[in-house]
Amino acid sequence: MNGLRKLLAPLLALASLASAADGGGWTAAGHLSARSRHFTESARWPGQRAQPGRLSLAAVADLRWKSADGDQRASIMPVLRRDRGDQEGSLTDLREAYWARRFGVAELLLGIDTVFWGVTESLHLVDIINQTDAVADIDGETKLGQPMANLALQTGWGLVSVYLLPHFRERTFAGRDGRLRPPLAVDGDRPQYEAANGPRQADFAIRYSHYFGDVDIGLSLFRGTSREPRLLPDASATALVPHYDRITQAGLDLQLTREAWLWKLEAIVRNGHAGTFAAAVGGFEYTFYQVKDSDADLGLLLEYQHDGRGRDEPVTVGDNDVFAGLRLALNDVQDTTLLAGISYDLETSGRILNVEAERRIGEDLTLEFRARLFDAGRGDEALRAVDRDDYLELGLAWHF
Repeated sequence: MNGLRKLLAPLLALASLASAADGGGWTAAGHLSARSRHFTESARWPGQRAQPGRLSLAAVADLRWKSADGDQRASIMPVLRRDRGDQEGSLTDLREAYWARRFGVAELLLGIDTVFWGVTESLHLVDIINQTDAVADIDGETKLGQPMANLALQTGWGLVSVYLLPHFRERTFAGRDGRLRPPLAVDGDRPQYEAANGPRQADFAIRYSHYFGDVDIGLSLFRGTSREPRLLPDASATALVPHYDRITQAGLDLQLTREAWLWKLEAIVRNGHAGTFAAAVGGFEYTFYQVKDSDADLGLLLEYQHDGRGRDEPVTVGDNDVFAGLRLALNDVQDTTLLAGISYDLETSGRILNVEAERRIGEDLTLEFRARLFDAGRGDEALRAVDRDDYLELGLAWHF
């Protein structure tokens, strides 16, 4: 908590002084949530908790400030999570803690931020700035805050964003008593780095984005420490340790909007530990609006995932998979939504079924349901470790 106070103090002081000087103001929001996860089968690996349930509590604050002239802004988003089912599941983090100022067509941002790149639904290949909080969820969409200096130039021919990332964030992993982990638990306290300066080795990224008619395009280049570690046995072969390699990655994200169709593509070329490989995910989403004269919209999704990495690279699920899903939005007062999909490996027949539903209760409460089922098929390496970790999850959040 001392580190959190040190990060918050200067930003609060800076924004408070600016607010007093030019009439700027704060807005505050956030939520408190409780999630209960129930595993449908008994634990498979030694050391895992026998109890099938897991309860986690979380608090997220979202404080934002903007100057009266609109040229300066600041954001503070602390996250506190306590997990009663996994010793490594508790977290204190800053997803955002930055100050930004606009200078004509340029904006400079300093601090901690969360940046998302990508367009596809089933896999986010080009999204590489922030580290994944894998304990919170295995879908890769929950991120840790990333320290950075970001210079963005908005011109008539596109947006150019340059990132200097001075400190690396290590991935979170389930503990020995947690579920959704390999047969050997990952010891995240003993990371290894290819970089001579370890987590203090700076990373660099640049991205260009623009639109041309119905087409949105993003081109990116990243040079730094990979957010995906290789998991290597330690000297005693009783645990796995994460090894973070230096990589160079070029990325492309592309989306074509044509009436009810969304055509999407993400592709990367990465030079990693064992050489250079390419990966891509692409497909479409087609939406039926006002189904059967109702207010509901139904979207159908289909994507193909290919990854050409070698066996010495970090393990991936989407190497030769098809994803099919549907997205339902009732567009009712309660903002009821449903997303369901299945990923199927064309080589091993491994499958992941995912269902997510959300509905608002009254003005301040949100109820969420999630289900994930895993089937390793004919020995899918990426799914074998979690083959018995099917779970159902219910969450309730109070927004303020």
